[in-house]
Amino acid sequence: MKSSRRKFIAQLGALGASTGLASVANAATDTNASQIENPSSFTLNILQTTDVHCQIHAHDELFWENGKSVFRKTGGYAHLKTFLDQHRKKMKHSFLIDTGDMFQGSELSVKTTGEAMVPILNALNYDLYLPGNWEVIYYKKSMQHLMGSLTAPKVCANMYHDLGEGKKGELIFPPYHIWTVNGVKIGFLGYTDHLVPIRQSPNYSKGIIYTKPEDNLAHYVDVLRNQEKCAFIAIVAHLGLSQQIHLANLPSCEGVDYILGGDTHERVRKPIQAKYAKVVEPGAFGSFVGNLELKIENGKVIGDRYELIEVESKKYPESKEMNQIIAKYEGPYLEDIQKVVGYSTIPLYRYFVIENTIDTMILDAISWQLGDVDIVLSNGFRFCPPRSTPDHSGQIPITNGYLYDMLPVDSQIRTGKVKGIQISEWIEKELNNVFAKDASKRFGGWVVKFKGMEVKFNAFGEEGKRVESITVKGTPLDHQKIYKISACERDGDPDDMICRIKGVTETEKTKYTLHQALRNYLAKNSPVTPTPPQSAIALDAPATLLTQVSGVDYEFK
Repeated sequence: MKSSRRKFIAQLGALGASTGLASVANAATDTNASQIENPSSFTLNILQTTDVHCQIHAHDELFWENGKSVFRKTGGYAHLKTFLDQHRKKMKHSFLIDTGDMFQGSELSVKTTGEAMVPILNALNYDLYLPGNWEVIYYKKSMQHLMGSLTAPKVCANMYHDLGEGKKGELIFPPYHIWTVNGVKIGFLGYTDHLVPIRQSPNYSKGIIYTKPEDNLAHYVDVLRNQEKCAFIAIVAHLGLSQQIHLANLPSCEGVDYILGGDTHERVRKPIQAKYAKVVEPGAFGSFVGNLELKIENGKVIGDRYELIEVESKKYPESKEMNQIIAKYEGPYLEDIQKVVGYSTIPLYRYFVIENTIDTMILDAISWQLGDVDIVLSNGFRFCPPRSTPDHSGQIPITNGYLYDMLPVDSQIRTGKVKGIQISEWIEKELNNVFAKDASKRFGGWVVKFKGMEVKFNAFGEEGKRVESITVKGTPLDHQKIYKISACERDGDPDDMICRIKGVTETEKTKYTLHQALRNYLAKNSPVTPTPPQSAIALDAPATLLTQVSGVDYEFK
């Protein structure tokens, strides 16, 4: 009988590899193991990465220590591989998850439409994935292909096939996954940001309907807790720290133990205790790994401990196996990736909520390239690791690859005309997207960036009344005056919209893309010193503000 059972499980495992029933085979194996071992006391470890954004090599990372920026080398998939191998060897039961933004963010990912990332991710032996807001960067079909090429399961309970005319079809991915160890079930329920069609270029997510997590959260918590008998429920999320805290305070979250979040690149070192669940988020770019340790006794979770571990490149040598995989797929593009197109005399970064050196350089380049524009605008992006290490020249090199790190989408630059009143109303909305008192109304980005305009505002002021003053090139904004503006094109936006400003007139595409403007600017002006000009001044917050989260026990460092 035992021989027949082993044969059956082996056959089921082989069948599962080709039919998607592998999880059933694994469940059968887990059940058998629990009958043999059945220990009453053991420890589980849930390891998490998020928002790596295709940063395959070790990079400079910014830390905020004693009121100043400090840079150290962290991350890189070859270093991360060593880190994970070492830590998992110490853990009897470990489960590795990534909560999104794994296919967007580098030249290699763009040149291969994300394909180069698949073998790299598979080599890390993840146990579960959640799609992030940028997984749709190459549109729905490619997202399905890329996610489907990953060997581990995927979950997401709020992404549906769009049947047309607003009709929801089936979920694109399973809503939850259960990890069973010694008969104890750990349930993982997935949610990504429902604001993707607004935050990203609209065409990226065409064919997908997103819903708010609270629309079906209570239902799936009930399924996991009462039907599946899970001893612990974790939401794997890509909503942003503010929205994850908001979700953890909603009654529909009752029964959830932890939210393992992503999207806003926040570094939660001590779990944030909300009304119904604890919330964490493990930074970005592969610089950190979150480790949630659960103590199990008699089938119940009796304690938890969380730590955010820095992946220091010096501490964890590169994995030869991973380096071989990276070299194979990066090799054809390496010369172009490493080509230096300019230099900076100061570190380049994008960590401060209000102004950063990277965005200052981008605005300077567009303004220099176009010349006859009153106001240049740029989105409040978060992605792109810092760059602070000089080369042999004594200055910080800017490569083709780094242009893609800063701006993975090489959009066409557009211009148009708006009235001052449109600018005034728009900036109020943009500020609310960042600082809304109601966390559910916060988007995932930083303050929108601009050149040619100066804005003084109260970050934590009343909605619609945050702005104290606006000047354009030193003169107070005139609500009736027509201003020429410029920003990058968003795929799928209507012709009369630029940078989420509606009703723009005389819009037209320039002959320049963002990358072309930067290369041209750097060719003529390198080395550059893109010092933030204080075009945006918060009257109630420091220029060094590092998070939009407030009202909880949390500090970015």
